[in-house]
Amino acid sequence: MSPLVSRLVVGAVLLPLVFGVVWLGGWWVFGLAVVAGLLALHELYTIARALHPVVLGGYVGLVLTLLGAQLGGSEWVLAGILATLPAAILVFFVSSARQSAVAAFAVTLLGVAWVGGGLAHMMLLRDIPADGRLLIFTTLLTVFADDTAAFFVGRAIGRHRLAPAISPGKSWEGFVGGTLAAVAVTFFALYEQDVISTAESLILGLVIALAATLGDLFESAVKRDLGVKDSGRLLAGHGGVLDRVDSLLWAAPAAYVALLAMA
Repeated sequence: MSPLVSRLVVGAVLLPLVFGVVWLGGWWVFGLAVVAGLLALHELYTIARALHPVVLGGYVGLVLTLLGAQLGGSEWVLAGILATLPAAILVFFVSSARQSAVAAFAVTLLGVAWVGGGLAHMMLLRDIPADGRLLIFTTLLTVFADDTAAFFVGRAIGRHRLAPAISPGKSWEGFVGGTLAAVAVTFFALYEQDVISTAESLILGLVIALAATLGDLFESAVKRDLGVKDSGRLLAGHGGVLDRVDSLLWAAPAAYVALLAMA
């Protein structure tokens, strides 16, 4: 099976499942976020094992971050992220391993802030009163459209590299194609929905597209620094879970903050 066919098959299986859970909302989304978050965090800590992350402390911090989003809102997301430090320090002190404290705490906290914070904002988007379901679906579809259009446009006409030192496969042509697709999706999804104005929907699409691209490039930079091509192999042609949610981990917080600014 070719990588492209594998990507399509995995996407056809996962997308209905994810959309179904997001439609239900509430604790269903929390459960999905915990599973996806732990898998993505496990992948990050595995490829960064040379830095000796405090794995148990990171897992505790991730669950607390998502629980904070579910029960208390954005303020408790920060509390969950910060709780990672005492949890990691406790595990570090009782461990018999000798390792660099700076590197261990840094990569542990990075994982929780990156993965947990991103998924927590996806939950916060879903919980926006009255319009949460529409807004989270719009964000998911926008990220999907951006990623898909950038991939195919880049393969078809990509000539100018976007970030050759980080991700040689990405092109400016693909970036423009993905951004246009993202803006189009937000425009049609929110048109005459009385959520935000038409101009604001175009701005939201642009914000999501830029954040999704930065999220993708950020993960590429991390993987390049750690000397790996994919975060894992769980999703076959898609790589690992972190490879699939990297754009969303930046796009969801960006969309949430943009919507707050427009309120």
